[in-house]
Amino acid sequence: MTGTEAVAPSSAVRKPPAGRDRYLDLLRSIALVRVVVYHLFGWAWLTVLFPSMGVMFALAGSLMARSLNRPAAKVIRDRVRRLLPPLWAFSAVALALMFMGGWNPVKDPDNGGTWGLVKLLDYVIPVGAPPYPWHLGSESGLLEDSWAVQAVGPLWYLRAYLWFVAASPLLLWALRRAPWPTLLAPLGLTALVGTGLVTIPGETGNAVTDFAVYGGCWVLGLAHHEGLLHRVPRYLAVSASALLMSFALWWASGHLGPDGWDLNDIPLAQATWSFGFVVILLQYSPSWQELPARLHRWDKLVTLSNNRAVTIYLWHNMLIMATVPIIDRAYDLPFMQGDRAVAALDATYMLWMFLLVWPLIALTILALGWIEDLAARRSPRLWPNGAQRAGTRRRP
Repeated sequence: MTGTEAVAPSSAVRKPPAGRDRYLDLLRSIALVRVVVYHLFGWAWLTVLFPSMGVMFALAGSLMARSLNRPAAKVIRDRVRRLLPPLWAFSAVALALMFMGGWNPVKDPDNGGTWGLVKLLDYVIPVGAPPYPWHLGSESGLLEDSWAVQAVGPLWYLRAYLWFVAASPLLLWALRRAPWPTLLAPLGLTALVGTGLVTIPGETGNAVTDFAVYGGCWVLGLAHHEGLLHRVPRYLAVSASALLMSFALWWASGHLGPDGWDLNDIPLAQATWSFGFVVILLQYSPSWQELPARLHRWDKLVTLSNNRAVTIYLWHNMLIMATVPIIDRAYDLPFMQGDRAVAALDATYMLWMFLLVWPLIALTILALGWIEDLAARRSPRLWPNGAQRAGTRRRP
């Protein structure tokens, strides 16, 4: 960042070391867990406690910048290739279930006719958000009638990720030449399209808003890899972030959505809170080559979740809903026929969903996670938690 008072010109640019940065891996694992917990319990305060999507986009931006020391076209092609096969596996299952449930995209009131068929291509290459029925089946069925919305809705993340990947060479070029305008431009765009000053209708508007809201975090990831953030004095970066996050809370307090303080419903608050939060996380980034001793017990889980991040994200919502018919079978057990037993299960139902979803995620990793390896042109691995690698490193 040159030409500004906030820069310390004499400071050496500190770039992350070669190899995996375990601090960033840990942040990604925390973000994934928070996403699962949020989609299960729906607690709005989680979006304030840890803005997972902003963190995930920032980490992806940092990894993208690291890859762009190679030809940009090859990097983009490799990123897209890694994303698509896991998406195709999910799309095949989701579409099969929706078609079996009676959904006809040609007759869909929101995406009907020929356009409904064309939109199905977003299940193959997510340039837009794929279509799905808002209600399918009945409320008394095996799954609630909004299951398709919950299962397919999170695919917006893949659309946004694809856009950011395609834009990264240009964003990195702009960041190196005009750091501050490039960093702050997404916040300015959010102030336009995320507050109603400029309205873009339909799915295009949603895509532009998502790009604006999380664009600042993606560019922060680029800046982190370039070492630009560490040329800003820490006290100044943290103070400015605190002010920005205070603005986010003030704005949110006057624009609460249907779920109260859920920042996902308040674009400008989400953008500014996530931006400030990510700046602080990256300013204090220790760039661990290994997790410290106090966190070493989580090393294998952190490695596993990073190696299967796409699988976990794609399937977690569908697996959350799969816990419902499994738990409901408990009401038929002989010792569950009393009123007290039923009341106890009713009171702890969400807890049982939380406990059950993790084994289901583990089974999905075993059954489908290897697709990520094939997409990355690696040998398939059932449970890539780094155990074999660690054992090999310790062997004389």
